[in-house]
Amino acid sequence: MFVAQVMAERELEVWDCLAAVSDPELDEPITDMNFVESVLVSDDLKVRVEFRLPTYWCSPNFAFLMAFGIRSEVMALPWVRGMEVHLMDHCLGDEVNKGVNSGRPFHEIFAENCDGAVLEEVVEKFLAKAFDRRQEVMLLGLEAQDKTADDIVAMTLGDLKRVRFTGEEELRQLPRYLDILTMRGLASADGDLAFPTWQGARIAAADLRAHLGRLRSTRINMEFSGALCRGLAESRYKEVEIGSEGPTLVDFIAGRVPAREAGPQRP
Repeated sequence: MFVAQVMAERELEVWDCLAAVSDPELDEPITDMNFVESVLVSDDLKVRVEFRLPTYWCSPNFAFLMAFGIRSEVMALPWVRGMEVHLMDHCLGDEVNKGVNSGRPFHEIFAENCDGAVLEEVVEKFLAKAFDRRQEVMLLGLEAQDKTADDIVAMTLGDLKRVRFTGEEELRQLPRYLDILTMRGLASADGDLAFPTWQGARIAAADLRAHLGRLRSTRINMEFSGALCRGLAESRYKEVEIGSEGPTLVDFIAGRVPAREAGPQRP
């Protein structure tokens, strides 16, 4: 009984790690997107994670980034003695699985299988979109608290940390926004500006509305892509469930097929 409990707790630790891996195009955790099919921890403390994507032909860029993200996060657990990532039902599944589990440098494998794409450039593109989406949530949350444009653009990181947000999305995105600021080197000390552009420039109060308009455009594109991905996945794996308010874009994409009793989900 004790051993079974320990193994179950370790599986939950792995699931927590996987929640830190995002679909690079959507900036949503792969666990929320139901991309993770299964997690298995063996007696010798080796982990196998199986995941799948919405379509057979999903971009290899996305597949490789997620696969290596899975490996990196899980291998960071101190008790893990080995790791196998398995991408299911994908046209480049064999290449992704061989590459991610080979131990070879990520950038080499990525370039070989993604038409010579430069890893750093691809990652930069998706990080910029993620930054825009997270920043917009923060800015709109502050506007909802009647903060003026002058207040917002002058706000420091310390000021932002002291704001009491109550909205679910603001609370979810605040730590993610702070993380990306630090990772990018845009702000780390409490006295640094909380809302620079992705290029590190200061936003003028008079330009805040135009800046928000650009962020909104990024968000709409990402949300549509997210709805499309969910719809394609649900259609492919027959997991659509129409809500009480009627069919959504996902339902139409998926053909409104009956919901499967149990789909892949976190324990």
